[in-house]
Amino acid sequence: MEQFGSLNIPKSGYKAVIFDLDGTLVDSMPAHFAAWCEALAKNGAPKDVFPEDVFYSMGGRPTKDIVIEINGEFNLDLDPSDVAYAKRQAFMSKLDQVELNEDVVAFAQSLRGKMPLGIATGGSRKVVEATLKAKGLTDLFDEVVTADEVKCGKPAPDVYLDAANRLGVDPKDCLVLEDAAPGIMAAQSAGMQVVTVPAAIHIVL
Repeated sequence: MEQFGSLNIPKSGYKAVIFDLDGTLVDSMPAHFAAWCEALAKNGAPKDVFPEDVFYSMGGRPTKDIVIEINGEFNLDLDPSDVAYAKRQAFMSKLDQVELNEDVVAFAQSLRGKMPLGIATGGSRKVVEATLKAKGLTDLFDEVVTADEVKCGKPAPDVYLDAANRLGVDPKDCLVLEDAAPGIMAAQSAGMQVVTVPAAIHIVL
């Protein structure tokens, strides 16, 4: 095993590495949660329909899927597209709050030019590209697959299978770095080896 800060990385057994974005390559979850709160309020959702612990448990899932689940649980009629748009706009205004996960980025940088590198994310293309650009990560990865481009988002394996296909590597030869349960399930369902990235600890004073 190789050590990159808090990460224990296998030294061999893979031919490509695929990374989740939010919560893995970047610590963006507080900004995403704040954006969710703004978007739900703007669309008339009652307060506390999406508590922070539930938000973290759904990390990696597409916004529209989560809105549909909230509607079902609370008997609401929120428009998934409207909430997703408002959430995207709110998050884009908070990109300055997003921080690099230095250990994960250092691992990715250590592999640049040595093997294919990809991103498989539950985010939308516009937000993902803006995040990568803001954090100087755009040129580090060979392929980026977003929730917009697959039929089913995480925890379905679609984004990971698509990423492996684009990288030209068999899924069983891919290593995945993920932080949240839906993404870990997605990668495992795709037949890939997974390294769990420890969640960032946010202390609110």
